[in-house]
Amino acid sequence: MNRRKPAAAAVSTVLLLMMPLSGCGIDSSPSPAMAEQKALIQFLAAEYSTDTRPLLESIVKDFEAKYPNIDVELQVANWDILDGVYTTMISKNQPPDLLNTNVYAHFAKDGLLNDWNDILSPELKANLLPKFLQMDYWNGAQYAIPYLATVRNLYYNKDIFDDIGLTGPPKTWSELVETARKIKQTGKAEGFGVDLTDNESQAYLSYFFFGAGGGWMKDGQWTINSPENVEGLTFLKSLYDQGLTDVEPTVTTRDEKHRILGNGKLGTMISGNYFTSVVPKEFPGLKWGIGPMPVKDGTPPIAFGVQDMLVSFKTDHTNKEALSKFISFLYDDARYENLILREGFLPVTKSVGDKLAAKDKNVKDSLEALQTAQFYPVNHPAWQKVMDGTRKMGQAVLIDHMPPQTALDQLQQIALTKSRE
Repeated sequence: MNRRKPAAAAVSTVLLLMMPLSGCGIDSSPSPAMAEQKALIQFLAAEYSTDTRPLLESIVKDFEAKYPNIDVELQVANWDILDGVYTTMISKNQPPDLLNTNVYAHFAKDGLLNDWNDILSPELKANLLPKFLQMDYWNGAQYAIPYLATVRNLYYNKDIFDDIGLTGPPKTWSELVETARKIKQTGKAEGFGVDLTDNESQAYLSYFFFGAGGGWMKDGQWTINSPENVEGLTFLKSLYDQGLTDVEPTVTTRDEKHRILGNGKLGTMISGNYFTSVVPKEFPGLKWGIGPMPVKDGTPPIAFGVQDMLVSFKTDHTNKEALSKFISFLYDDARYENLILREGFLPVTKSVGDKLAAKDKNVKDSLEALQTAQFYPVNHPAWQKVMDGTRKMGQAVLIDHMPPQTALDQLQQIALTKSRE
């Protein structure tokens, strides 16, 4: 959320957590159908950090102890390989019952998903933030539900800023250029971290599209090659060409740049709320600051948000009653709050959001920013193909010197072609 990879190299961990038939009693009597045969939920989850697997393993273990007639088969996959894992499962006609992802509309268009309105309890649905539910609603059905969220901001190393005599972060593109140049001139650090690797290209394009007053769509139409977006990508390329970014924006990932900043070798970068959780944990002596995403001079400040979601595939063993119990268990206030705090994200439930906002002004401000933030067009079936197309953008524009206009014309054509299918 978008999304975050763990510190370790990309791996896929498969956990088969099966509990015996005997065990703790359940709060309510199971239906006759569930009593006759144990229900199965295959859950494919994304790995956000080294905490993800043990957190979910514990939740599944507790759930199976409470509901011994429901087995949860948990698979945790790194974001680098997650798409490949579920694509293979779908191609074999064996999709997971539950998938943690950042796309859904193309699945819905192909008729692969269950409607969450047939699964969610009324209490849980009422507790999920309406803005996200609206984005996850397509063609008359609730094909996805929000799982967690972030807002993106500029993070910076205060020690480096002290060295160059700056007391606050850059708020405009011209200030970003000047800040990055001063950092570069010290010879001790790189100015601005850019991640145009596979998992984050669409994010960095968004920062500079929206920062120039553009965006992915307008009034329901794709606007990828708009003059504003071309200007934004041209500016991003100019930063690289001037040596004001890190030297390997198409190679080093966002999480690797977190460490480079923590080690004092990078001055600034754009990241999500999880920065405040994972980076200080690894670099406890780091003094860091936060500021808004820089925008084109004269352009109003913007907020950009990302959500990850849960979808439920139609399978030959779909049990909506079991899914409802598991989802309600997962989003239980105490359990969900612990997950959010450990992973460093923003909650998508009103109850946990209100509680955390009352304790932490940064959470309060971030949740308020989400209400007016720009987002990816996740409710458009062509978005997956568009996002795939962005993964080659860094190499094409920065390294191979393809003109930004040409690159965005090609991406626009991908969007239009896929939309007509």
